[in-house]
Amino acid sequence: MEPISMQPNHAFAGEARGGLSPRAARALWWGSGGLVLGVLGTSVLVAGAEHGRRLLVTVILVLAQVCALRWQTRAPMAVLAVNALTGLAVWALLPAVSLSGALLAAQVTLCVLSATRPRRVSVWALAVMCLPAPLALGAAGAAGPSVYLLAVVLAWTAGQWRRAQQDRMRAEARRAVVEERARIAREVHDVVAHTLSVMVIQAGAADDVFVQRPEQAREALRAIETGARSALGELRLLLRAFHSDEGAGAAGDELGQQPSLARLQELADSVRTTGITVHVHCEGATDTLPATVDLAAYRIVQEALTNTVRHAAGADEVSVRVKAEGECVKVTVVDNGRTRQGGPATVGAGRGLVGMKERARLVGGSLRAGPLPEGGFEVTAQLPVRDGS
Repeated sequence: MEPISMQPNHAFAGEARGGLSPRAARALWWGSGGLVLGVLGTSVLVAGAEHGRRLLVTVILVLAQVCALRWQTRAPMAVLAVNALTGLAVWALLPAVSLSGALLAAQVTLCVLSATRPRRVSVWALAVMCLPAPLALGAAGAAGPSVYLLAVVLAWTAGQWRRAQQDRMRAEARRAVVEERARIAREVHDVVAHTLSVMVIQAGAADDVFVQRPEQAREALRAIETGARSALGELRLLLRAFHSDEGAGAAGDELGQQPSLARLQELADSVRTTGITVHVHCEGATDTLPATVDLAAYRIVQEALTNTVRHAAGADEVSVRVKAEGECVKVTVVDNGRTRQGGPATVGAGRGLVGMKERARLVGGSLRAGPLPEGGFEVTAQLPVRDGS
């Protein structure tokens, strides 16, 4: 079981530090490197066509800038310093290249730094980047400094816009976790209240037959033990959900009764009314699962179907498969829709995915979701079946 100290902040720690996934970092490097090579590299080749030795040196400097961009997400301040110095060297060797062009790599790094580091740090970097502006006065006339300053400020502003967008997405994700945990608390309260009520009735029955029918009393006591273990497991889930000071969601229940995998067909019927064909297939003893795992699996299927209806463009068929085997329950939901541009990163679908992952995590499981190579979207959850004690 995961330690209770695993809090929702952990899920956003990387974003809070401005970190990017390896794939995103590579894409940023290729994009920014291609921009520098395309713009500055072309300017250097044109301006240095008649300066053989200078051209060779400036080409090496440009390549050094492109290589330095590889680390701009990890150490943007160091990369900014390297690109600023090499950019000034390029401009000193080939004054025909504009100052803005020579410092293009530094401006790209300033944009990344503005997006991933605290504002006080990026403001200092902006101020430093503005210092070379007077140098453009002699080479490009009165308009030179203005053009350079405009380019630098735009780079910094673009980074601030991206930072604001990331903050909004993080706030949406945090809100989804808070809402999901609030609903989990209500549901766990209902389950525990029901279990304790049954235990009270069984305790009374055991007391009534304790002398005349001791075997029946023992059965009642064993049932009480089983119920207590189940209640303890559900309470432990609630404590994990609210161990931090934050408190997560999907829409409220369309169905009035307690959600359960036994009611998947009813859930599927509600989706079929939208015109989507839903195939439901269950394997194994899904009716004997712990209440918390049963509820988590149901909610994951519910949210996955909701995302299909709302966000899977052109989807007309979805398959739901629940397989209980040994100590694990596997839930798979696959549709045949076309993911919209940006996919589930849209606000609604993104919050739904956060809620599903939180559901799986709180019962000790895991969840993966993403588009399929042949089309469609798949959600797969692995939920362990464990003794509530």
